[in-house]
Amino acid sequence: MFRLIDDIGIDLGTANIRVFVPGKGIVLREPSVVAVSLPDKNVLAIGERAREMLGRTPGNMQAVRPIVDGAIADFTYAQKMLEFILHRVCGFNRFLKPRVVIAIPSGNTSVQRRAVRQAALGAGARIALLVEKPKAAALGSSLPIAAPGGNLVVDLGAGMSDAAVLSLNGVVLGRSIDVGGNRLDDAIVRYLKTVHNLSVGAQTASEVKNTIGTALPLTKELRTEVKGRDLVTGLPRTVDVTSDEIRAAMADCINQIIDRIKSVLAGTPPELASDIIERGITLTGGVALLRDLDQLIAERIWVPVRVADDPFDCVALGIGKMLEQGYDLREDIAIPAEPAAI
Repeated sequence: MFRLIDDIGIDLGTANIRVFVPGKGIVLREPSVVAVSLPDKNVLAIGERAREMLGRTPGNMQAVRPIVDGAIADFTYAQKMLEFILHRVCGFNRFLKPRVVIAIPSGNTSVQRRAVRQAALGAGARIALLVEKPKAAALGSSLPIAAPGGNLVVDLGAGMSDAAVLSLNGVVLGRSIDVGGNRLDDAIVRYLKTVHNLSVGAQTASEVKNTIGTALPLTKELRTEVKGRDLVTGLPRTVDVTSDEIRAAMADCINQIIDRIKSVLAGTPPELASDIIERGITLTGGVALLRDLDQLIAERIWVPVRVADDPFDCVALGIGKMLEQGYDLREDIAIPAEPAAI
């Protein structure tokens, strides 16, 4: 069985993939995880089923993330994951292949961009086009990037933080850093290990971050219980952790993100910088929802900051607008042609 779908937009994230189909909206949200058997490395599950296996697999199985820091880390599994997505959305038909538009970080190299394009073509796309995430996020946030004025968008994803100044439908200046939600989780894991002698997984750390994580001190401190393995006795143990502790654990990573935003502002032409002071900075991505992060950035940079209405889906919605409004995608992120065979 197949469905006649000509265009598909994909937000290829480190933690999650979102798929947009014109006329239908976002039709698929799946974690970017693939479960494989060992040692033959056959694919056992993709998406939510595979995510549930993270940290819980026996010795003959492994759950892997093919996308790391916004780029393909394992080409074979990335292609399998895209095949799974196309099959879920379009069904199976080798003749009616869709055009696929994929959002990637602005800092990806030409090699990384070519890998994404080739993975999509190998997965069954008729044409694979790439757009920069900040540009798609800006459109998804309904920013007026077609007008001659500066707009600063910061996409805070799981693997990357991508800051870009946009004007006249183009990226004037963009810089990314491989610090995102996953690095915040890693910082919490290290803190619990160092201070509390407690070993926890990344998923537990993420839950702690989402529950009591904050970028600024709170009037009333929050607390939560964290369960893990005692590094001294090797037995299960529960510790009480405060929001101040988690804030301190994440502080270095958050400072790196703010420094990258400052570097983008420092390189912005004066006319566009004045527009940004007036219009403010827009945050998208899951990390944008970290408690008081927008307020901290505003205090450090002296520029108004707002969180997009739908930060998780902004990129996918932006690609959707490009597809539905007939956006000219031919010049977005040109990929050098493959050398001719001799």
